Amino acid sequence: MIISVNWLKKFTDITMPIDELATLIGARLVEIESVTDLSEKYKDVLVVKVVECAPLEGSDHLNLTKIDDGGVAKDVERDEKGLVEVVCGAPNVHAGMLAAWLPPSSTVPETYDDKEPFVLTAKSLRGVVSNGMLASAKELSLFDDHTGIVEIDGEVKPGTKFVDVYELDDHLLDIENKSLTHRPDTFGIIGFAREVAAISGHDFVTPEWLAHEQPTYGEKNGAVSAPTVTIDDPKLSSRYVSVVLSGVDQSRNTPFEVQTYLSRVGVRPVSAVVDVTNYLMMLTAQPLHAFDYDKVVALSGGKADIHVRAGKKNEKLELLDGRTIELVPEDIVIAAGDVAIGLAGAMGGANTVIDENTKNIIIESATFNLYNLRATQMRHGIFSEAITRFTKGQPAALTAPVLADAVQLLEDWTGAKRVSDVTDVLGESIESPAIEVTADMVNTLLGTNLTLEDIKKTLLSVEFAVAGISKETISVAAPYWRADIHIPEDIIEEVGRIRGYDLIPLTVPTRDFTAVSPSAFDQLRAKIRSALVRAGSNEILSYSFVHGDILLKAGQKPEDSYRVSNSISPDLQYYRQSLTPSLLQLVHPNIKNGFESFALFELNKTHPKQRGITDESVPDEANGLALVVATKKKQAGAAYYEAKKILDFVAELIGLNFTYEELEQEVPYPTATPFEYRRSAMVVDKLSGERIGMIGEYKKSVSKAFKLPEYAGGFELDVDATMRAVEQSKGRYEPLSRYPSTERDICFQVKADVSYSNIVTAVETALETTNLQFVISPVDIYQPENESSKNITVRIRLTPSDHTLSAEEIAETIKRISESVITATHATVI
Repeated sequence: MIISVNWLKKFTDITMPIDELATLIGARLVEIESVTDLSEKYKDVLVVKVVECAPLEGSDHLNLTKIDDGGVAKDVERDEKGLVEVVCGAPNVHAGMLAAWLPPSSTVPETYDDKEPFVLTAKSLRGVVSNGMLASAKELSLFDDHTGIVEIDGEVKPGTKFVDVYELDDHLLDIENKSLTHRPDTFGIIGFAREVAAISGHDFVTPEWLAHEQPTYGEKNGAVSAPTVTIDDPKLSSRYVSVVLSGVDQSRNTPFEVQTYLSRVGVRPVSAVVDVTNYLMMLTAQPLHAFDYDKVVALSGGKADIHVRAGKKNEKLELLDGRTIELVPEDIVIAAGDVAIGLAGAMGGANTVIDENTKNIIIESATFNLYNLRATQMRHGIFSEAITRFTKGQPAALTAPVLADAVQLLEDWTGAKRVSDVTDVLGESIESPAIEVTADMVNTLLGTNLTLEDIKKTLLSVEFAVAGISKETISVAAPYWRADIHIPEDIIEEVGRIRGYDLIPLTVPTRDFTAVSPSAFDQLRAKIRSALVRAGSNEILSYSFVHGDILLKAGQKPEDSYRVSNSISPDLQYYRQSLTPSLLQLVHPNIKNGFESFALFELNKTHPKQRGITDESVPDEANGLALVVATKKKQAGAAYYEAKKILDFVAELIGLNFTYEELEQEVPYPTATPFEYRRSAMVVDKLSGERIGMIGEYKKSVSKAFKLPEYAGGFELDVDATMRAVEQSKGRYEPLSRYPSTERDICFQVKADVSYSNIVTAVETALETTNLQFVISPVDIYQPENESSKNITVRIRLTPSDHTLSAEEIAETIKRISESVITATHATVI
């Protein structure tokens, strides 16, 4: 957002140097990204009078002019009358006009910021010397109009600096407006000037025409029926005010000074009607829109019947920019009868556009539901100045006074007359009650020593209404443009900000800042994180919001996610149901960037709809852990076992023992949706029986959607369930053995339906009664094609605690293991 300092000066005194002003605004209001000095760009431009103008001999479009610059320009060739010759090709050049002249050696403002600015010289054209140029608005870097040269309005003495005539000795502040999202009033020059006055220590009085919520609209000059307005759903609009004007003279232009102010804050002058709406929007932050009255009447059956309603499914609307969009019920629509004529707060429709034939117009001043508009903005990709302000929550009280001023300006600038009564319809309103604060409340929170009178004076500087209740308490009512004030802390923050946080005395805190031990849950998360990093995994942190396409790629349904009505980006529309999709979308980009083998994990929160909402009416949170392993090169074995190896390592370090239950069908829960159940398992804590999560490989549809390599797998765990399992686990301590371990590989031939976990369970059963420490790990699983049996090879590591195992003891233990597996699975040892 661009703020003109000279425009601010029309409403408040600014005497401090620009660098001090920028620093003050940055400290107490909003960050300033850059400051631009306009005066340098226009320092050489002079206002001149065209005294003579005649066709240039030998040319069909050029004119030879003689201009009077009051003798100001130096080192320029003049005739005996002191006039300067300039060749000009503009069709509107004529004798007697005042124009903007760029003399030789001056820089064309349009090129001022280029690497190589264009510097003018005296140049011979068809036998005459042209000294510099008469400039168009485009060449003056004001706005994109190159159809003719600028014609100066009013009476100006030739030789006057152009910069002085139009107050271009200006500084432009480029504002980082994201931090002003809660302050719609500061998106207008008057609101910003009010803040600058307050932080500068000056009193501010809102212009009288803007202060009245029920203004007068001047004399009515006609008998046209006022538009009938119906707000079909009061939640869509809190106020809609409109009026009909007739006799618009499209040939008249906005005063050139107004055009320069619009252009310097980034708004292109278009026509007098459009310029009025834009001028007042930049001045007050209240957008306006103008419809062609006669077109509205034709579309609504012979009368101006306006409805503010929700969009209809499959309804289409052609916008002013030429696009045709399909509306949805979440859009707010302005309709003439049943016909949509505008996307409320965003852009008007082409069917009621004001053109060169327009004589009668309807001016609309309204407010709309900011949450609907934020979704509309993202859905249709409209980021206009108007919708930027509407999505901050414009107050309903602002609509009427701005419309009244628009009527006056249109009368002054276009000759239009008000020919109807004003239609003023209210929707859902929001009350702002008075708030009581005490000096003690303010000083306790800010660390200051202010009196009640200090506080009162500070609040009055920004036009809050303050009334004394007692010696200790005041009642504060925010002005209508401050919809962000709700609680005493808002008032206290206002006092601290305006007076300057940097001026609050520094004191040492008196509170006890003894460090607090991390909770058991936080300690568990830290252990898990440490274990995964030790296992070679890389932690990532992603948004809790995802695009609907990510959900669909993972096989999840968007309707099972909470949708964000005011998402900060089209890519962040939904609360995620699980962590795995966020990891999967990162696999292909990492492989593409040259990482051939890796493991990624995330410890974060999810918000599945199945968990419902909390007592505070917000989505309930789940603590999750997800990991994905992926390798670009073809690998022997399955990714499932790589993920399982990492998970078993984590389980051992947090004192748990996981078992893996085979799945016979899909598990109807978001964390399980991406996994292929035939190649996955349920993770269960052996001691407590807690179901911890899912581990496995991904569905082919998911792998294809995310462009995963063939070797990819992972797991997703419920960290809350893991915590419950840890709380139920029995602490145990086994000292490191001083005796050597021994390893044996055993291959079992089993039926095809016997799983690896069946073998592990049988081995554990055989070893439970021994005093041996043991580790069981897979070596391979081999199943020939079209065979009803398969070979499963396991590696068993045995560690004694009190002596070295003899060959006989080892053989006996292996025999016991084999018998247990044979009994449980009818296996054959091979």
